[in-house]
Amino acid sequence: MTELNVRDPKYYRNRELSWVDFDERCLSEARDRQLVPLFERLKFLSITASNLDEFFMIRVASLKDQIHAEYKGRDIAGMTASEQLTALLERTHEFVRDQYSTYNRSLVPALKKAGLEIVTSYENLTEAQSLYLDRYFEDNIYPVLTPMAMDQSRPFPLVRNKTLNIGALIATKDGSEAGLLKKNKKTKETKGKNGKPKAKEHLEFATVQVPSVLPRIVRLPDDADGHQVVILLEEVIERYIGKLFQHYDVICAYPYRVMRNADFTIDEDETEDLMKEIQKQLKKRQWGDVIRLEVADDMDKRLLKILKKEFQVEENEIFPIAGPLDLTFLMKMYGLPGFEEYKSPKYEPAPVPEIAEAPDIFEAIRKKDILMQHPYVSFDPVIDFVRTAARDPQVLAIKQTLYRVSGDSPIVAALAQAADNGKQVTVLVELKARFDEEHNIEWAKTLEKAGCHVIYGLVGLKTHSKITMVVRMEDDGIRRYVHLGTGNYNDSTARLYTDFGLFTCDEATGEDATAVFNMLSGYSEPEKWNKLIVAPLWMKNDFLRLIAREKQHALSGQPAFIKARMNSLCDPDIIAALYEASQAGVTIDLLVRGICCLKVGIPGLSENIHVRSIVGEFLEHSRIFWFCNSGRDDIYMGSADWMPRNLDRRVEVVFPIEQEDLKAEAIHVLETEFEDNVKAHILQADGTYEK
Repeated sequence: MTELNVRDPKYYRNRELSWVDFDERCLSEARDRQLVPLFERLKFLSITASNLDEFFMIRVASLKDQIHAEYKGRDIAGMTASEQLTALLERTHEFVRDQYSTYNRSLVPALKKAGLEIVTSYENLTEAQSLYLDRYFEDNIYPVLTPMAMDQSRPFPLVRNKTLNIGALIATKDGSEAGLLKKNKKTKETKGKNGKPKAKEHLEFATVQVPSVLPRIVRLPDDADGHQVVILLEEVIERYIGKLFQHYDVICAYPYRVMRNADFTIDEDETEDLMKEIQKQLKKRQWGDVIRLEVADDMDKRLLKILKKEFQVEENEIFPIAGPLDLTFLMKMYGLPGFEEYKSPKYEPAPVPEIAEAPDIFEAIRKKDILMQHPYVSFDPVIDFVRTAARDPQVLAIKQTLYRVSGDSPIVAALAQAADNGKQVTVLVELKARFDEEHNIEWAKTLEKAGCHVIYGLVGLKTHSKITMVVRMEDDGIRRYVHLGTGNYNDSTARLYTDFGLFTCDEATGEDATAVFNMLSGYSEPEKWNKLIVAPLWMKNDFLRLIAREKQHALSGQPAFIKARMNSLCDPDIIAALYEASQAGVTIDLLVRGICCLKVGIPGLSENIHVRSIVGEFLEHSRIFWFCNSGRDDIYMGSADWMPRNLDRRVEVVFPIEQEDLKAEAIHVLETEFEDNVKAHILQADGTYEK
């Protein structure tokens, strides 16, 4: 039998289409009436909408940029940018229809049955609710609204990215051309009952932005049965839109929303001030080219024609929506008071016994390495680690990387306090963390004002590693305490994401941690690493070596397997190496939450590879890599997925788990997840996933 070519594009799945598969798995949670509580289903549907927005703003936008630049290259699966875009738009149209089928046919009726009605028809309002709405509009909404019209002195208004808007066609009450609105008129001749032409209608375009500063969910007085009744803000504005155009007839009014290209690139070599350049680019994000137009599915064709022309979108970039635009409002719906019986019980993380029982955190770490899995155990020790170091007179220095932090980060506050207390504090704040750029710029300024030494990383690379080092003077000399993680230093997401963190004061790891920070601040590349595996210069080769070692073990008849968990798998070199290992007889079990470009079950290529994805209450975020190594069990964890961006274009850190008890804990986690028969989706040979 001829050995198959592991590099043949037909053995690879397109990255973007694989991402849509992932969002469909999230949608399946929103559709699951048996195992997922009603309000948790709302959250999952909201997550699919948020995911899709970001996907269009970055990934679809990137494909459009490639097409405009006439880039002819092909992706890992052999598809051109144009072929990918066509396939993606077709898939995402189907996906959006499934989203709204879930919302309209499943969730809205279930909510009403549970005692929450979403008003879509004013005929169902009681007199008390109508009066309440009248007052609410006059007192709270009307003063904030700014209607914008298109005429000689006013061109088509700038519509900001992701904002919800209401477009209208209006006409003077007498049908004349008098008044402010004259330019770009749309004329329509209609016939009366006798068949004779009526006076021509001079239709003009106007729009009003639905204010994001007001709550989108408006709660009305409860109904006669005591059930909660809510209406969406845009519905209220549509109801009273005539008040915004006193001397005109509103012929029609419909909501619309645009998605713009938010994938900006920065030439860091030519940029003198990275922070200022990013701030400038962030403003452009609001006005990038429109890549998707969402409209009410029953929108007047005359109004749709104007929007299509002004936003310069193709037919397949217009998404008719059978329901409320922008389903991310469902996350706010989840927060309405009551309905606790329709939500999952709130999970309370357990304390970390090794730390809780010790006099202080440094003594606990000196006794042994401590492995924590969040959110099952508390993230508080990580915060306390930095807080304690900030106050401890024996601590000389604190060094940390920050990629994404919470809105009111206790870690940032502790770092600022440490600098105020005279510690040497060095913080790498990644300004290029997508959609957190503005947030991180503010934190960088705060830390600089506090006296911290703030660095922004290496030119052309994102720093995605999760590492903190505390340097402490002790009786026997300097000791370095290190925290290494798979997730961000974000106390909010630490309750929602599954991640691992390791505390250690191992001397060799401390030396490596020092080398990492010296590399980030001074561009010095160490000649060798003791234990850490660092990207972008070393990590891919190390992973390829570990995979090849399993292949050699299998060929020589020794035990050989790979079990790994990650967010995404799309690096072609890694996939090719896994195919070769599979051909040699290595059993490969992978937990890949999101994108997976590898194909399973191909005879002679990947029949020894099995892939599953788990989508559940927590976001599966940790990266764990288990190599059998002929029974010696090498376990690694870290911040890197098996993706080109992680291995080639980011500073990432992967670290070994060496203590036997901690190895056993990591193995237990992986084996438990591979036995999951409730939330796991199994990748099939035809590329589909079966739950």
